[in-house]
Amino acid sequence: MTRRTFFFVTAALGYVLALTMAVAAAGGGGGGPDHLRQGYGGPPKLYAEAEGPPLRSIGAEGAHAVVGADLQVRPAAQAAQAPAPATGYVGEDTCLSCHEDRPYEGTKHGLAFNERTPAANQGCESCHGPGQAHVDSGDPALIRRPSQMAPAEVSALCMTCHNRAEHALWDGSQHDQRNLSCVTCHSVHAPQGEGQIKAKTQPALCATCHRNVTNRQHRFNHMPVREGAMVCTSCHNPHGSTNVRLLRAGTTVDEACTSCHADKRGPYLWEHAPVSESCVTCHDPHGTNNERMLVSKVPFLCQRCHVTSRHPPTVYEGYLLNNSQNANKISARGCVICHQMIHGSNAPSGHALLR
Repeated sequence: MTRRTFFFVTAALGYVLALTMAVAAAGGGGGGPDHLRQGYGGPPKLYAEAEGPPLRSIGAEGAHAVVGADLQVRPAAQAAQAPAPATGYVGEDTCLSCHEDRPYEGTKHGLAFNERTPAANQGCESCHGPGQAHVDSGDPALIRRPSQMAPAEVSALCMTCHNRAEHALWDGSQHDQRNLSCVTCHSVHAPQGEGQIKAKTQPALCATCHRNVTNRQHRFNHMPVREGAMVCTSCHNPHGSTNVRLLRAGTTVDEACTSCHADKRGPYLWEHAPVSESCVTCHDPHGTNNERMLVSKVPFLCQRCHVTSRHPPTVYEGYLLNNSQNANKISARGCVICHQMIHGSNAPSGHALLR
């Protein structure tokens, strides 16, 4: 006998045995073997007559009746637990019958699969409030209009959804303290750039206020924002941060800079005080006309601090160039020619930050 035949015969015998037991139980113990009625040696009352009314089969019609009764009860219980429908809302189609030029399809607010979006809730009225009174009277004062609201009220409205991740620290941030609101930079219905901003690019948007900063991008050495390799939010979080100047990473300027310039992080055996204090002591991160984005040329930059060093700290100018033996340092020379490890040195003899 093959294994397949053995399994088939075993299954058939099990099916016949189960069917015999079911028939014996339904018949009240009549016509079946005694050991089946007695439950394999148990008390005869297990499958025979028990105390109380005898068991009976409900039949097909009885089964349909019970199922139908069950289905009639459940919807009533569910309806009792369902929340009451919101009142005062007219629906998005009613809004678009007049405001057909103000849709938000194609934006993140129109993604109905996200339960936090207006499209997944009350549509236009998720932000503008119930519109029944406005529809009945036509009075624009009876609908919520963010463009006519106080900045704090607009921000509170948007923060009902945008209250996580990058937006979590908006309350009390620099922009919030200056009475700016979400609609100062963003547009729900007519966005021009990514992130639903009102300008085509972030530098163009930020330049509406921070002109003195964005103008530095046109200097000889600058961050690659103008070339499109970076944007303002690569370093800053305009919605609030735990760092100064709304810097995105860390809690100090150094930590923000070394999140990219990791080779300058340290710690070093021999530290350079300006480096451990702040990178912007020597560098302008937005752009300068000096090499390596320095705020001044070498050696004049170094002489801002090193005024009593072993080397002559005198500012070199035309008179000294013609009359001093030390004036040769002004031509094709600078402090970093010798002090190359200007950010710090791990050499045991590197206390002077020499090469």
